[in-house]
Amino acid sequence: MESITRMTSVCLALVLMHVPLVADAQRTGVVADSHAAPTLSPKARGELARQFVSKWGAHVERVYDVGVGVWAERMVPSFVSADATNFRNALKRSTFEGAAAELNGAGHRLSDREAMARLEKASLGVPGNASAKALDSGTFDLVYTPMRPCRIVDTRVTAAGAIPANATRSFLAMSTDFAHQGGSTGDCGFGSATQVGAVALNITAVVPATAGFATVYPFNTSRPLTSSVNYAAGAIVNNAIITSIPNPLLSSDFTVYTFAEAHYVIDVVGYFSAPQATALQCVNTTRTLLVDAGANFNMILPACPTGFTLTGAGCGTAVFNQASWTYSGMAGDAAQCIGTNITSGQIGVQGYARCCRVPGR
Repeated sequence: MESITRMTSVCLALVLMHVPLVADAQRTGVVADSHAAPTLSPKARGELARQFVSKWGAHVERVYDVGVGVWAERMVPSFVSADATNFRNALKRSTFEGAAAELNGAGHRLSDREAMARLEKASLGVPGNASAKALDSGTFDLVYTPMRPCRIVDTRVTAAGAIPANATRSFLAMSTDFAHQGGSTGDCGFGSATQVGAVALNITAVVPATAGFATVYPFNTSRPLTSSVNYAAGAIVNNAIITSIPNPLLSSDFTVYTFAEAHYVIDVVGYFSAPQATALQCVNTTRTLLVDAGANFNMILPACPTGFTLTGAGCGTAVFNQASWTYSGMAGDAAQCIGTNITSGQIGVQGYARCCRVPGR
């Protein structure tokens, strides 16, 4: 409880610091988001933020396993931009999920139960409007490939320079050469990677002009009301994030929004791509047995090699209908042929076991 009280005080201070900056920017026509206009005084907005964190901090920490300090700091942009009516209504909701929906402006469309259902779907990766695990496709089965960290953006060494306050700039996450973005030459190790749905990035804000935040999000999509990195004036702050990128690829992959003018340095450390279908690797084990006229036989087929699984088996003779038999599997990677030579002479019975595995396993 003491940590929550302490964090509400920190949150209050951050909100009080950000609100005047937003208000000043709007008075000068810098902020383009009309819904972000604060109709509350900084003190009143800070008090609502304190109440929100105090009410739901313990719940977030217990249910979602997110530290109240991390959560409260990440909520500052939402607290600063939330509509005054939505903010007050959010504090009246009886569930955290409903309160979050109300704060983001969707509360009038979602009951507490509907908000909880959407958030539950997001946490389970179920298709829907909210889908935290749907980085690229409806399969929710992207494969992560770690990479040697490689620089793809450094605005300090580009002609465009720092990203202006309350502006965006879009970049490539996959390319054969990142030099035009201030990054490395070459493809950073992407090579022949295909169907990439998301990238893992380290983003660093370098000496921003004022305190604020930056948001990284997929190119050609609406900017979410969240932050990817929060910073103080003149600081150098970084954070690790994952962002989805368009698939198929568009003219850019991701966009950076910055509240304050700042330089940005971005490294790629991995990517997520759709799993690739791999053909099975199969081998046969065989055995031949000579069977006298009228004799019964029980031929055990060789076991599969280590790492392979028995997927089929069969028995046969050189001439059709020279024997009658039944095939039955055995425990483990083995099979057998059981039958009777119904001819008047000796025959050869051939048996095989089909053994397969997924390559690399």
